[in-house]
Amino acid sequence: VVNLIPNTISDAEKRNGVSLLWDGKTTNGWRGAYKEKFPQKGWEIKDSILSVRPSAGAEAANGGDIVTTKQYTAFICQFDFKLTEGANSGVKYFVTENENTEGSAIGLEYQILDDAKHPDAKLGVVGNRTLASLYDLIPSLREPRARRPIGEWNRGMIVVYPDNRVEHWLNGWKVLEYQRGAPYFLALVARSKFEKWPNFGMALQGHILLQDHGNAVSFRSIKIQELN
Repeated sequence: VVNLIPNTISDAEKRNGVSLLWDGKTTNGWRGAYKEKFPQKGWEIKDSILSVRPSAGAEAANGGDIVTTKQYTAFICQFDFKLTEGANSGVKYFVTENENTEGSAIGLEYQILDDAKHPDAKLGVVGNRTLASLYDLIPSLREPRARRPIGEWNRGMIVVYPDNRVEHWLNGWKVLEYQRGAPYFLALVARSKFEKWPNFGMALQGHILLQDHGNAVSFRSIKIQELN
């Protein structure tokens, strides 16, 4: 049963242990990556929508990424997102902030991208930087029925099982699955831009991150269900 009322938890969701990761009103539960507080610029909360404000299109150069104050191990993370033309963003998970990068914080990334207008879609290997892909590692299924026009709301979902199986979903379609730590996963990391980071993507727990890539992207109905 899908709850399409923005920023609400239905009775069925409550019974399943689903809660709002963002309350739709405040910055509670979130802070800037590598920071103690929520960014004072670059992000906007208006009409129950959390938005990255457009800047120069660079990684974490304006307000910067934001992360959950809590860390998660196995979970179902749901989120609605809306792209503007040519926009780039992402939802990262198992973010530890141990790398102290100058740009975006390091983590496994559910790519959010205007595939038609942003050049990143043509980079990487076999489309592994396109919408809903595991960024720079595994391309998402090119299911046209899962794609919505730019400017419309999309429903994204990341499922991480206790046995390290991971799924990416887009508008009700499972578009990707893999297993953290499997030989093929480690081989893909070894040939990616993440090969220089020890044990990339293998943290036992980590923060969930919304990326500031300098483009206007909006989020709402961000929810979490922890799995045992």
